[in-house]
Amino acid sequence: MADNSMKTLKFRRHLAEEIIAGSKTVTWRLFDDKDLKVGDKIELLYWETKEKFADAEIIEVREKRLEDIEEEDFEGHEKFENREEMLETYKKYCGDRVNWDTVVKIVKFKLLRT
Repeated sequence: MADNSMKTLKFRRHLAEEIIAGSKTVTWRLFDDKDLKVGDKIELLYWETKEKFADAEIIEVREKRLEDIEEEDFEGHEKFENREEMLETYKKYCGDRVNWDTVVKIVKFKLLRT
């Protein structure tokens, strides 16, 4: 069971597997309601079951508009076929309020334990 005092981030199972394998070290969060910041210790949960799969620490946070995402922002993050797929993916996650002006919080983390 998750510790309610610790911040949590949920990931779809295929992304959790990439995190555990070490290839995914960055997450993009839109409409951050958790006030994620450097130094935060976070529990990583499977989106589907809410079961914890790892503990991590946030080591870098940047913000930019979705429209301003560049190739370097994909380092440690899953790729998309094109910019339209990127926009549609985040609309699927967050709804139709997502557009090119939506601010993305780019959160880099390191695993503490799995």
